Amino acid sequence: MLSYNDLKKGTLFIWDGEPYEVLEYNFVRMQQRRPTAQTKIRNIKTGSISMQSFKQSDTFQEVEIVRKKAMFLYVHRGDYVFHLEGDPKNRFNVSETILGERAKFLKPNTLVEARYLGEELLDVVMPIKMDFKVIEAPPSIKGNTAQGGVKQVKIETGATLNVPLFIEEGDIIRINTELGEYVERANK
Repeated sequence: MLSYNDLKKGTLFIWDGEPYEVLEYNFVRMQQRRPTAQTKIRNIKTGSISMQSFKQSDTFQEVEIVRKKAMFLYVHRGDYVFHLEGDPKNRFNVSETILGERAKFLKPNTLVEARYLGEELLDVVMPIKMDFKVIEAPPSIKGNTAQGGVKQVKIETGATLNVPLFIEEGDIIRINTELGEYVERANK
Protein backbone atom coordinates (compact mmCIF):
# COMPACT_ATOMS: atom_id res chain seq x y z
CA MET A 1 0.00 0.00 0.00
CA LEU A 2 1.12 3.50 -0.80
CA SER A 3 0.49 6.55 1.39
CA TYR A 4 0.02 10.09 0.13
CA ASN A 5 3.75 10.73 0.75
CA ASP A 6 4.71 8.03 -1.78
CA LEU A 7 2.99 9.77 -4.71
CA LYS A 8 6.12 11.14 -6.39
CA LYS A 9 6.38 11.95 -10.10
CA GLY A 10 6.07 8.78 -12.19
CA THR A 11 4.39 6.69 -9.46
CA LEU A 12 1.64 4.38 -10.72
CA PHE A 13 -1.29 3.65 -8.41
CA ILE A 14 -4.93 2.53 -8.36
CA TRP A 15 -7.52 5.14 -7.35
CA ASP A 16 -11.29 4.63 -7.69
CA GLY A 17 -10.60 1.34 -9.48
CA GLU A 18 -8.59 3.02 -12.27
CA PRO A 19 -4.80 3.11 -12.85
CA TYR A 20 -3.22 6.59 -12.57
CA GLU A 21 0.25 8.05 -13.04
CA VAL A 22 1.50 11.04 -11.03
CA LEU A 23 2.66 13.86 -13.34
CA GLU A 24 3.30 16.52 -10.67
CA TYR A 25 3.47 16.37 -6.86
CA ASN A 26 3.48 19.22 -4.32
CA PHE A 27 3.42 18.77 -0.56
CA VAL A 28 1.40 21.57 1.09
CA ARG A 29 1.32 22.38 4.79
CA MET A 30 -0.71 25.40 5.90
CA GLN A 31 -0.93 26.81 9.38
CA GLN A 32 -3.27 24.93 11.70
CA ARG A 33 -4.37 22.58 8.93
CA ARG A 34 -3.48 19.05 8.06
CA PRO A 35 -0.83 18.61 5.35
CA THR A 36 -2.02 17.57 1.90
CA ALA A 37 -0.47 16.33 -1.30
CA GLN A 38 -1.58 18.31 -4.34
CA THR A 39 -1.07 16.26 -7.49
CA LYS A 40 -1.60 16.36 -11.20
CA ILE A 41 -2.53 12.83 -12.26
CA ARG A 42 -3.23 11.11 -15.58
CA ASN A 43 -5.65 8.23 -16.02
CA ILE A 44 -3.53 5.71 -17.91
CA LYS A 45 -6.48 4.05 -19.67
CA THR A 46 -8.25 7.17 -20.92
CA GLY A 47 -5.38 9.68 -20.95
CA SER A 48 -7.44 12.31 -19.07
CA ILE A 49 -5.51 14.61 -16.74
CA SER A 50 -6.87 16.02 -13.49
CA MET A 51 -5.74 17.89 -10.40
CA GLN A 52 -6.34 16.06 -7.12
CA SER A 53 -5.53 16.68 -3.44
CA PHE A 54 -4.90 13.77 -1.10
CA LYS A 55 -4.81 13.81 2.69
CA GLN A 56 -2.94 11.79 5.32
CA SER A 57 -5.60 9.10 5.67
CA ASP A 58 -5.57 8.22 1.92
CA THR A 59 -3.91 4.96 0.91
CA PHE A 60 -3.49 3.48 -2.54
CA GLN A 61 -2.73 0.16 -4.12
CA GLU A 62 0.44 0.13 -6.21
CA VAL A 63 0.05 -0.91 -9.85
CA GLU A 64 1.90 -4.06 -10.88
CA ILE A 65 2.95 -3.43 -14.46
CA VAL A 66 4.93 -5.39 -17.01
CA ARG A 67 7.27 -3.42 -19.26
CA LYS A 68 8.06 -4.64 -22.78
CA LYS A 69 10.18 -3.02 -25.49
CA ALA A 70 8.26 -2.12 -28.64
CA MET A 71 8.95 -0.37 -31.93
CA PHE A 72 6.76 2.27 -33.57
CA LEU A 73 5.86 1.42 -37.19
CA TYR A 74 3.32 3.86 -38.66
CA VAL A 75 0.11 5.88 -38.16
CA HIS A 76 -3.19 4.78 -39.71
CA ARG A 77 -6.35 6.87 -39.20
CA GLY A 78 -5.43 8.12 -35.73
CA ASP A 79 -4.15 4.73 -34.53
CA TYR A 80 -0.42 4.34 -33.91
CA VAL A 81 0.81 0.85 -34.82
CA PHE A 82 3.62 -0.78 -32.81
CA HIS A 83 5.18 -4.24 -32.61
CA LEU A 84 7.00 -5.96 -29.78
CA GLU A 85 10.79 -5.91 -30.19
CA GLY A 86 12.00 -9.09 -31.88
CA ASP A 87 8.45 -10.13 -32.84
CA PRO A 88 7.24 -8.12 -35.88
CA LYS A 89 4.09 -10.26 -36.21
CA ASN A 90 2.86 -9.28 -32.73
CA ARG A 91 1.40 -5.84 -33.56
CA PHE A 92 -0.83 -3.62 -31.46
CA ASN A 93 -2.53 -0.24 -31.87
CA VAL A 94 -2.55 2.72 -29.51
CA SER A 95 -5.06 5.54 -30.04
CA GLU A 96 -3.99 9.15 -30.33
CA THR A 97 -6.04 10.07 -27.24
CA ILE A 98 -3.88 7.82 -25.03
CA LEU A 99 -0.59 9.15 -26.47
CA GLY A 100 -1.71 12.78 -26.23
CA GLU A 101 0.86 15.46 -27.09
CA ARG A 102 3.68 12.89 -27.21
CA ALA A 103 2.27 11.50 -30.47
CA LYS A 104 3.68 14.37 -32.52
CA PHE A 105 7.22 13.23 -31.64
CA LEU A 106 6.87 9.63 -32.84
CA LYS A 107 8.86 8.73 -35.92
CA PRO A 108 9.12 5.28 -37.57
CA ASN A 109 11.49 2.76 -35.96
CA THR A 110 11.49 4.56 -32.60
CA LEU A 111 12.10 2.15 -29.73
CA VAL A 112 9.57 2.72 -26.91
CA GLU A 113 8.42 0.95 -23.75
CA ALA A 114 4.92 -0.59 -23.68
CA ARG A 115 3.40 -0.90 -20.20
CA TYR A 116 0.91 -3.69 -19.49
CA LEU A 117 -1.42 -4.30 -16.56
CA GLY A 118 -1.74 -8.08 -16.76
CA GLU A 119 -2.51 -8.67 -20.45
CA GLU A 120 -4.08 -5.23 -21.00
CA LEU A 121 -1.96 -2.53 -22.68
CA LEU A 122 -1.97 0.63 -20.55
CA ASP A 123 0.20 3.04 -22.49
CA VAL A 124 3.46 3.66 -24.29
CA VAL A 125 6.44 5.51 -22.79
CA MET A 126 8.72 7.34 -25.22
CA PRO A 127 12.40 8.17 -24.74
CA ILE A 128 12.73 11.46 -22.85
CA LYS A 129 15.12 13.05 -25.36
CA MET A 130 15.03 12.43 -29.11
CA ASP A 131 16.82 13.91 -32.13
CA PHE A 132 14.89 15.38 -35.07
CA LYS A 133 15.84 17.01 -38.35
CA VAL A 134 14.56 20.54 -38.98
CA ILE A 135 12.74 20.57 -42.34
CA GLU A 136 11.44 24.16 -42.34
CA ALA A 137 12.96 27.18 -40.65
CA PRO A 138 12.83 30.92 -41.31
CA PRO A 139 16.18 32.27 -42.51
CA SER A 140 18.76 33.31 -39.93
CA ILE A 141 19.95 36.91 -39.85
CA LYS A 142 23.53 37.94 -39.14
CA GLY A 143 23.86 39.04 -35.53
CA ASN A 144 21.50 36.45 -34.04
CA THR A 145 22.84 35.10 -30.77
CA ALA A 146 22.04 32.16 -28.54
CA GLN A 147 20.65 34.56 -25.92
CA GLY A 148 18.34 36.22 -28.45
CA GLY A 149 14.73 35.41 -29.19
CA VAL A 150 13.08 32.33 -30.58
CA LYS A 151 11.54 31.29 -33.87
CA GLN A 152 9.19 28.49 -34.91
CA VAL A 153 10.53 25.59 -36.96
CA LYS A 154 8.95 22.45 -38.36
CA ILE A 155 10.60 19.09 -37.65
CA GLU A 156 10.48 15.86 -39.66
CA THR A 157 7.35 14.55 -37.88
CA GLY A 158 5.40 17.69 -38.85
CA ALA A 159 5.38 19.20 -35.35
CA THR A 160 6.28 22.86 -34.85
CA LEU A 161 8.15 24.22 -31.87
CA ASN A 162 10.13 27.23 -30.67
CA VAL A 163 13.92 27.13 -31.01
CA PRO A 164 16.73 29.71 -30.75
CA LEU A 165 17.31 31.99 -33.74
CA PHE A 166 20.56 30.28 -34.81
CA ILE A 167 18.84 26.98 -35.76
CA GLU A 168 18.70 26.49 -39.54
CA GLU A 169 16.95 24.15 -41.94
CA GLY A 170 18.75 20.78 -42.02
CA ASP A 171 20.05 21.01 -38.43
CA ILE A 172 19.53 18.09 -36.07
CA ILE A 173 18.01 19.23 -32.77
CA ARG A 174 17.39 17.39 -29.52
CA ILE A 175 13.90 17.70 -28.00
CA ASN A 176 12.51 16.80 -24.57
CA THR A 177 9.43 14.73 -25.49
CA GLU A 178 7.84 15.07 -22.02
CA LEU A 179 7.82 18.87 -22.16
CA GLY A 180 7.80 19.28 -25.94
CA GLU A 181 10.68 21.74 -25.76
CA TYR A 182 14.00 22.32 -27.53
CA VAL A 183 17.03 21.13 -25.50
CA GLU A 184 20.10 21.58 -27.71
CA ARG A 185 21.50 21.31 -31.20
CA ALA A 186 22.87 17.82 -31.82
CA ASN A 187 26.05 17.18 -33.80
CA LYS A 188 25.45 16.82 -37.53
